[in-house]
Amino acid sequence: MTDAGAPSPGAPDAPDAVPPTAGPPARAPRAGGRRRGPLNVQALFQRPLVSGFLATVGVLGALLLGTALTSIGTILLYIVLAMFLALGLDPIVRMLERKRIKRPMAILIVFGCFAVLFVLFLVFVLPPLLAQIGQFIKTIPEALDKVDQTPWFAGLPPDMQAAIVGVVEGLADWIASPSTHAAIGVGIVAAGVGFVAAISASFIVVALTLYFLASLDAIKRAFYQLAPAHSRPKLEELTERITASVGSALLGSVTLSALNAGAVFVLHLVIGLPFAALMAVIAFVITLIPLFGSVIFLVLGTGVALFSSPTQALIFAIAYLVYIQIESYVLSPRIMNRAVSIPAALVLIAAMVGGALGGVIGVLVALPVTASILLIIREIVVPRQDLKITPEG
Repeated sequence: MTDAGAPSPGAPDAPDAVPPTAGPPARAPRAGGRRRGPLNVQALFQRPLVSGFLATVGVLGALLLGTALTSIGTILLYIVLAMFLALGLDPIVRMLERKRIKRPMAILIVFGCFAVLFVLFLVFVLPPLLAQIGQFIKTIPEALDKVDQTPWFAGLPPDMQAAIVGVVEGLADWIASPSTHAAIGVGIVAAGVGFVAAISASFIVVALTLYFLASLDAIKRAFYQLAPAHSRPKLEELTERITASVGSALLGSVTLSALNAGAVFVLHLVIGLPFAALMAVIAFVITLIPLFGSVIFLVLGTGVALFSSPTQALIFAIAYLVYIQIESYVLSPRIMNRAVSIPAALVLIAAMVGGALGGVIGVLVALPVTASILLIIREIVVPRQDLKITPEG
């Protein structure tokens, strides 16, 4: 009787058995004999000429792409600006469509109204604005010379008076220097060239805005078809919310700035301050900066009014501060009700980044872009991250 564990008599000597816990069997090589992983990196080092050539071609391609984008940067800016203008005008067009006006006629009405406003600006606002700019430049040296003769200056402590006199003398010397005059002349020429270029660019932007506004729905449908069929409903919903938020933010920002400029113009006329049209235009541009534009103009407008009269400056500061409160708690919630809420810190960061990249246009576009990014993060990124739950253990 043989033992159960002994080999049979006729069986050959078997090699040592591999314990079942030695690990999984080695994977078979991929079809075609292709290998991946560290061997590819090793192959690159074994062929340095080929690797260097491929790297050089990649760098040259990136440089060519960057050069091409830089050369067409102005055209891309026109396209982006026209698209944002179309999104900003689309809520007005849709409002007219809800009143049973066909979209082409609604677009024509909107552009007709803006054309009338532009002609009124050229006829009634631009001439006094240019005259007040020249008058303001002429009165700056006179106002600096008479600072020490004003009543508010006499009421300051001696140390403060000496500091203000030093600052005023430095400004007067800077204004009177020939280099400053030359710089101002160059700036005037550059401003004239920029004005002519802006007029030519405005025709391109207007034409693109008309096209985008007329074909906005078709552009959206073409964009939806780029996504898989199962993702199109979500993409459509998110896109509609983003475009509505962008349009509301742009239209709301321009409306609030226009109301702010109108309030500044009326205050200057009522109080009797000079340069009403000039300060209204400056207020319109500065208050395009979200959240902090009105505060910036409060300081600037009060400082300019101080050269006329301390009493008028105080009245202007109080009246404009009251308007800021009305704008913050009454006008802004009603006008910006469809815009996505943005934290104050992000508003400031977006305004600074947009201003550094695109000036006034960058500041105007920064807020809706930030709102769109926040909406995408809240609707797509955060829900996907919430689904990633690590099992315990």
